[in-house]
Amino acid sequence: MKPKRYAAVGLAGALALTLIEPAAHAETSPGLTLAQQENCLSCHSVTRRVMGPSLHDIAARYAARSDASQYLAHKIIEGSTGVWGAVPMPANTQVTPDEAEQLASWILTLK
Repeated sequence: MKPKRYAAVGLAGALALTLIEPAAHAETSPGLTLAQQENCLSCHSVTRRVMGPSLHDIAARYAARSDASQYLAHKIIEGSTGVWGAVPMPANTQVTPDEAEQLASWILTLK
């Protein structure tokens, strides 16, 4: 039974990797790793809209703001509603302020 279980887990992992776009998977930046660990990619993709906007679109929208990194870090932790449509972004209370700042800074590099 154990070999079948491991095969199922391996197959599930391989399927999950195919769902992440190649550009995001090929890039092994600390920002991407943190986004994966904090489940950001459950609702966002680097290059395409999923449940939420693509991280590229977020970067493009906010890049011109002088406080973009702080603004995004706040939105990551506190969540938001109505900014990108009807689906709210829930608060991510598990993310520390330092992690939110790292994520925001990385997202802004994607523009």
